[in-house]
Amino acid sequence: MWRLGRTQTFIRTARRLLKRSPNLRRAVGAALELLEIDPHHPHLKLHRLHGHLDGLWAARVNPNIRLILNVDHEEHEIILIDIGSHDDVYR
Repeated sequence: MWRLGRTQTFIRTARRLLKRSPNLRRAVGAALELLEIDPHHPHLKLHRLHGHLDGLWAARVNPNIRLILNVDHEEHEIILIDIGSHDDVYR
């Protein structure tokens, strides 16, 4: 199992996103459960980012919603940094 941590930015943006779109609650919960079990699960489409987000990773909640995270493979720890639409998190 992987440990999940959350930044204040993630907590704030997740609250805002789920308040605007409560129907996403189940998909976000399922993605977080998969991250805890196996962050490399094909459904998440985990991939390393480049450019101004170099060193971070992205995972897919659904076709439009992304999680931005920091993955520490040695410690089996994932820090959730941001969540939002594709356009919002890659700004």
